[in-house]
Amino acid sequence: MNMKVWFYLFWANVFWAGNFIFGTFVVPDISPLWATFARWFFSLFLLLPIAYFTENPKWEMIKNEWISLFLMGFLGITGYNFLLLKSLEFTSATNAALVSSLQPGVIVLFSYIFLREKLSFIQVSGLIISFLGVLIILTKGNLFELFLTRYNQGDLLMLVAVILWSFYSLISKRLKTPPITATAVSSFFSVLIMFPFTLFEGLEMTKIGSMAIIGIIYMALFPCVSSYILWNLSVRKIGLSKSGISLNLIPLMTALMAITIGGKITSAQIYGGLFVLLGVYLTTGVHKGRFKLFNPKGQF
Repeated sequence: MNMKVWFYLFWANVFWAGNFIFGTFVVPDISPLWATFARWFFSLFLLLPIAYFTENPKWEMIKNEWISLFLMGFLGITGYNFLLLKSLEFTSATNAALVSSLQPGVIVLFSYIFLREKLSFIQVSGLIISFLGVLIILTKGNLFELFLTRYNQGDLLMLVAVILWSFYSLISKRLKTPPITATAVSSFFSVLIMFPFTLFEGLEMTKIGSMAIIGIIYMALFPCVSSYILWNLSVRKIGLSKSGISLNLIPLMTALMAITIGGKITSAQIYGGLFVLLGVYLTTGVHKGRFKLFNPKGQF
């Protein structure tokens, strides 16, 4: 079971890491609001039919939990994605990544406070090891740079985004609505929330290049649809705190993807990446289970 969930979490974070690569194609041509709205609007055309045919959700269940689903759309989809892109207008990508690396710790803290989830000594050790790996990557092996960093408005926006995502995950853990349906309905609410604001913010179609369009398509198909579904499935299976530690894979995967567009990998990224993988390995407990993607009934 754990190995199957690890498979989900691995690809969820790979797709999310692609946000940083493809996001660089989008930001120059499209505002954070329109970019967030467009990607989730198009993702609905996949999420809704997938939810309907795979889970056959009951309307009564959705109706009973509509407030929670609305909050998920507002906090974890509209709020998180908009603030992440907005923060990059005020701070560097390195600073934003540094702040976002706090997310697993925030999730563990929230899980302990609100869900009373317990962690073993090995899992706590995994959290610390993976966090250290992220710091090695972000500071290029010079951990003392952590204390020389100046934080600004963008850093604060990213911190708020991290908190919003943690609450999103907290709510999703407590839902009875099937995970894919929950993702689809919360996305629908997110699009409804953003639509009125897009009417007051212009969009110059003539300035949108082909690479920006490719970026939107990627973000709609993979981070929006695939990652959110895989994340919600994983949270239901192994809990919020264990799933959260896997988010430290994102800086590692982003660095590896950057190589494909001319970036260079450094020794700090290699060693830091090994720490991240070790930490995730310990915390998720994949070493205790066998890999089995589907159960005998053909279900997730």
